[in-house]
Amino acid sequence: MYMRFGKLMVGPGILVVGMLVSLCGILEAKKSVGSAAETQAASQQPSSDSVRRGLAWLVRTQHENGGWSQGEESLTMGQGMGNLRDKPNVADTCMATLALMRAGSTPSSGEYARPIRRGIDFIMTEVESSDRESLYVTGVRGTRVQSKLGPYIDTFLTGLVLAEVKGKINDEAGNRRLIATLDKVMDKIERNQRQDGTWSGDGWAPVLSQAMAAKAVNRAAQAGARVSEATRTKTEAYARKQFDKKSGSFEGGGSAGVDLYASAGNLGAMQDSDDTNRGKERDLQKRLQNARNEPERKDARDALARIEENRKDLAQAKSAVVQKLTNERFVQGFGSNGGEEFLSYMNIGESLAAQGGEEWQRWYRSISENLNRIQNQDGTWTGHHCITGRTFCTSAALLVLTVDRASGPLAARLQRR
Repeated sequence: MYMRFGKLMVGPGILVVGMLVSLCGILEAKKSVGSAAETQAASQQPSSDSVRRGLAWLVRTQHENGGWSQGEESLTMGQGMGNLRDKPNVADTCMATLALMRAGSTPSSGEYARPIRRGIDFIMTEVESSDRESLYVTGVRGTRVQSKLGPYIDTFLTGLVLAEVKGKINDEAGNRRLIATLDKVMDKIERNQRQDGTWSGDGWAPVLSQAMAAKAVNRAAQAGARVSEATRTKTEAYARKQFDKKSGSFEGGGSAGVDLYASAGNLGAMQDSDDTNRGKERDLQKRLQNARNEPERKDARDALARIEENRKDLAQAKSAVVQKLTNERFVQGFGSNGGEEFLSYMNIGESLAAQGGEEWQRWYRSISENLNRIQNQDGTWTGHHCITGRTFCTSAALLVLTVDRASGPLAARLQRR
């Protein structure tokens, strides 16, 4: 059965992007987007039936070793990866684990504590078996997610998940193991970052991998992990350079020519950096007040100025993206659903949730209605191009539906080195 929304024909499994045209009300409600400090961030909503069914499917499909595989793919992707369909891998395990955590559980408490702990153990075992120098954290190569987002997506997702788990394991040995594993991952990320703030341009849409790298670095800093400030600020600077303030558009490099990916990826990186910056501002202001000499004052002033410039750029970028959300072609992304679209909606959603207000409420209501509508009977979501594996697509869709629960700054005091 097909239904018509505006000029768009949609059927089962296809995101009803035409409904997102209702977001034009956003622009009527508020013409510009201010800083996150001016409004209240989004409040958490109760888990819906769609979320619970998706989470139940993830729990059912976890492998004996604690990992998740990419699972069934769309027939349009052929059978070339049949040997990897049921092989657990780090990226899919990270996505599934993160989705379970968004439901309110930790490795030590909550309904999904056991599958989360098993997933974390799988991830840490893979990292522990990897070398210390390269950017790889796993020996499983050639997955669909790696081919589309880049060969190091496992590493960046691992950094993100371990940062969010830090301090949430209730036994001392487990916490020590997690901290050592997270430190190893962050060392790999810092060691292999290029001077321009990037890591790798490989893959079909590496801009989304870059966004996950920025998220990992910032969440680790927010969690009080050892993170080089130089690494973090280079990542921030790269994202800012991708936004043209005059045209309100993002550079298309690494986006496969899809504006949704470029906009969501770089906006997300700027937002993640701003979240971390807010935790650092008070310390920098104290350092400025207590500076003993001009070099110390200059360092503090420069850091505060950089934070303010990123915040201004973020506000303009967010306003530009909000306006684009009324454009069907922009929201469609590649033209049909893939894991890349769901990941992009998550990045946009986290940025709008940090702002709160009408923009966020209207977007979340619209995207939630559409995702609920296209969910499969077994609780999964399916991709129709590129990343089509049910594990990734289901996890990413759940992360969109629970985006109001995404972690903000996790520590008031950020460790520096």
